[in-house]
Amino acid sequence: MTQTDTRATPDTRTRILDVAERLVQTRGFNGFSYADVATELGIAKPSLHYHFATKADLGEALIRRYAERFAAALTAIGERPDDARRKLDAYAALYTDVLRDQRMCLCGMLAAEYPTLPEPMREAVTAFFDLNESWLEQVLDAGRADGALRLTGPSEDAARIIVGGLEGAMLVARSHGDPARFETAAGRLIADVTGLATTH
Repeated sequence: MTQTDTRATPDTRTRILDVAERLVQTRGFNGFSYADVATELGIAKPSLHYHFATKADLGEALIRRYAERFAAALTAIGERPDDARRKLDAYAALYTDVLRDQRMCLCGMLAAEYPTLPEPMREAVTAFFDLNESWLEQVLDAGRADGALRLTGPSEDAARIIVGGLEGAMLVARSHGDPARFETAAGRLIADVTGLATTH
């Protein structure tokens, strides 16, 4: 394909982010270059630099967009009339959907490369996990209050266990190429943390 400069195309920035997001989720941030993105999109590298001056700028934009989408999904789950356990199941399903698309959580992949990332990206990755843990704490607290959950410890600890457990389960399931393995682990993790049986 002949490379053309598409700076004026309104959706070029979105297309760049879409391709880069997939590459991070499948290869990691250090596993792709601007040349990879440019080749896939059929554009010249200067077009990428026009939209994102550096790879670090692209990385920050990727995390910001991913976090915004994830936050919107959490808000939608939170607004459902479901009990806390079903909300937790819906939360785990967000990870399942990513894994079924043969990808990993964007921030989970970036966390594995944390020491090599620029400081602004590190801060954004941490903020993503903080957002998730804060949301989970609210769900867990509500579930404890209405009797839907039987937590034996602080909701803060439970939230951290859930996030860490799901991210780790994704990695193991990916190595086996088996999303069902993740679903089983996620269901058991949530059941154990919340003190409930795996069926509900």
